[in-house]
Amino acid sequence: MTLRITFLGTSGSVPTTERNSSGIFINIHGDKFLFDVGEGTQRQMMNYGTGFGIQDVFLTHVHGDHIFGLLGLIQTMNFNGREEPLFIYTPPGTKQYVGDLVSLCDDGIDYSITISETPPNTTVKKTSEYEVRTFKTDHKTRSTGYALIESQRKGRFFRDKAEKLGVPVGKDFSTLHEGTPIILKDGTKISPEQVVGPSRPGRKIAYTGDTRPTKSTIEAVSGFDLLIHDSTFTDEYKKRAELTGHSTALEAANIAVEADVTHLVLTHPSSRFSGNSNILLNEAKTIFKKELTLAYDGLEIEIPLSD
Repeated sequence: MTLRITFLGTSGSVPTTERNSSGIFINIHGDKFLFDVGEGTQRQMMNYGTGFGIQDVFLTHVHGDHIFGLLGLIQTMNFNGREEPLFIYTPPGTKQYVGDLVSLCDDGIDYSITISETPPNTTVKKTSEYEVRTFKTDHKTRSTGYALIESQRKGRFFRDKAEKLGVPVGKDFSTLHEGTPIILKDGTKISPEQVVGPSRPGRKIAYTGDTRPTKSTIEAVSGFDLLIHDSTFTDEYKKRAELTGHSTALEAANIAVEADVTHLVLTHPSSRFSGNSNILLNEAKTIFKKELTLAYDGLEIEIPLSD
């Protein structure tokens, strides 16, 4: 049950020699998504071996460093013979803008592209295994954050208990694990609670995109396994962060503390910290004492199953 995040681009508003513009690839249970598609994202997908087999693109906002790679990616997937539909999700009020961008390469595209707007606090994609929900963020344009929430998993099946109760090996094991009681040949009823443990929590991750620190983020990601948060500036540039609609590393760390997340990933550092981005990490460490990572291009994080 894979849940793997690959950071394709981690730079602030402009790319650097070390960092591409924003883009995050996520593989959950074999379903593959992109969250933001900055310029050069398709090349990063080649560099880090993610492949182009994505089903959905989720845009946090429509500033160029988060969407200008979309056009080239759409064309490349067409050149590669894509036939499956592509679904693009974008904040409220931006569908027309994204549609105009996509229309520049629409002639000759051999697969369908559907663009949908994403109201806040809404489930925009749902399967039996996970859902993608939006939450309100605060940038200098229409924006949204995304939470990827895995469904609860069945409890652990205790084979030894089942065998001691006389349950024959075979389909009855599966029946009990699915939550249905069985009747043994001697008439004894065996309920799932006798051989199956409590349901186990699914994994939860979130990505804010560009944003000021917000109460809505804290509420949306409370208790999450992983939070990827805008950390464009150090505290020295707090006024600049306020002016441009970004967060400092300290502010991101405070959000993570308030939300009690397990792992905080800082991303989107300003190019002014090129070559010295660890200063962001060091500032966040003064507040956040759990697992803390400064994202870099090519970073892979796999979220383990939790019991």
